[in-house]
Amino acid sequence: MPAAPCFLAIETSTDTLSLALGTGRAGEAVHRFQGPGGAQASTELLPQVRRLLAEAGRSLDELDAIAFGRGPGSFTGLRTACAVAQGLAYGTRGPRHPQGLPVLPIDTLLALAEQARADDAAEGHTAPAHIVALLDARMDELYLAAYALDGESLRALAPPRLCAPADLAGWLHDQGLADGTRTLLAGNAFAAYADALRDAPGRRRAALPTADALLRLAPALMARGAAVGAAEALPLYVRDKVARTTAEREAGT
Repeated sequence: MPAAPCFLAIETSTDTLSLALGTGRAGEAVHRFQGPGGAQASTELLPQVRRLLAEAGRSLDELDAIAFGRGPGSFTGLRTACAVAQGLAYGTRGPRHPQGLPVLPIDTLLALAEQARADDAAEGHTAPAHIVALLDARMDELYLAAYALDGESLRALAPPRLCAPADLAGWLHDQGLADGTRTLLAGNAFAAYADALRDAPGRRRAALPTADALLRLAPALMARGAAVGAAEALPLYVRDKVARTTAEREAGT
């Protein structure tokens, strides 16, 4: 029986740096690291990757792909993860991977929804029908995406987009996701936008995208042909600027 594919997962789209190495299969060993993200991610990332490989007794060319959270999220974090994934992939050209390691760019909000699903199941909650992933986008906005849950599989219902926190309740109604008993709202936006999100229906769970979630998603995505060459592995920003102009701030837009 052939060995299960092995993946390195990199998640730096929030203020947390998260790494995981393993097959993504339930019950199998995972080598992981979690620490501060942001500016520290660029200095910690490569040393921690080397440490995880040493712990696992593997070299990069023994892996089958590198998965990374492609966004949306922190612009700096997304660029860091993408650049490192590309560099490691290009640097692993050899007999097994003549074009370099394949790369799996995975939506950050899908990873967030997967982590929320796993945490919810571990606590014994009845599985929701839908998970709406919410990530604080700063500038009084949310990144959001919606997924249908079938067993342990997530299917995209609405792609990643920006939304004003006060508009979330209306968006949920428009999408048919306003049944609070069947929809789980998951993310890191509830404290920051408590007043604006007060009327949004749905059970709530604090969650972040993690490398462990990327690792669990990787085998199915790899099997579906989602891996790309390093040059095609690009961030998904959703928002095309990181700050308001002075005129926009003064106008309150």
